[in-house]
Amino acid sequence: MINRSFLQIPAYLTLLLTGFLLSPAGAQFATNTALVPVARTNAGWIARHESMNRLTRAGNIDLIYVGDSIVEHYEHQGKEVWEHYYTPRHALNLGIGGDRTQHVLWRLQHGNIDAIHPKLAIVMIGQNNGGHNTGEEIGAGVVEIIHTLRTRLPDTKILLLGIFQRRAKPTPERAVLAKANEISARLADNRTVFYMDINSLFVRPDGTISRDLMPDYEHPSPQGHKIWAEAIESKVAELMGDKPVAPMP
Repeated sequence: MINRSFLQIPAYLTLLLTGFLLSPAGAQFATNTALVPVARTNAGWIARHESMNRLTRAGNIDLIYVGDSIVEHYEHQGKEVWEHYYTPRHALNLGIGGDRTQHVLWRLQHGNIDAIHPKLAIVMIGQNNGGHNTGEEIGAGVVEIIHTLRTRLPDTKILLLGIFQRRAKPTPERAVLAKANEISARLADNRTVFYMDINSLFVRPDGTISRDLMPDYEHPSPQGHKIWAEAIESKVAELMGDKPVAPMP
């Protein structure tokens, strides 16, 4: 029987406590690496982080897209899709290849969202934690990211996307990512935080991933980006308070 007082706890604290209770040993939660903000030290990462900070200082940002290389690739394989759906909305790509939840947490605390007031933050992060953390730990890291956004950007709506699955066929890591999605999905209150999982567009019923949509079984192709953007467009328009963008030809 769940104590009714537990239900009074804010959603993010409830989920953090859930992560503690579900971890193999509760004490490990205190050292969950997915929760500890940390910077990466390679020059490319530092340069991209600093360029993001310069763009935020310039202002005029109504939408931010937070994540790892899957989001960053909107500047490459998904460039035309980005220009169609997001450039007119004054969007900023806050994706860096290789990032895990702990790196995004550090970035959010060190300039990436300072002095901006976007209408919407779209978030997809956690895939790179798959080989390093449990599903419960990754879920807790995502929860902390959403809490950070809610604290620093209280007027911004958040669309949290389920972590994309990877590898050509089902693996134990996929189960870890699915568990993380199960936990982070509970954040949705459908007032400020909303959740969508579109993995079914990329993962076939037999568990394989279409190479046409994800050539490396991880990052969407140009067509994959198009399908991705189209799948969330109606929700994006609703949360932005604008009209849905017409589909690409």
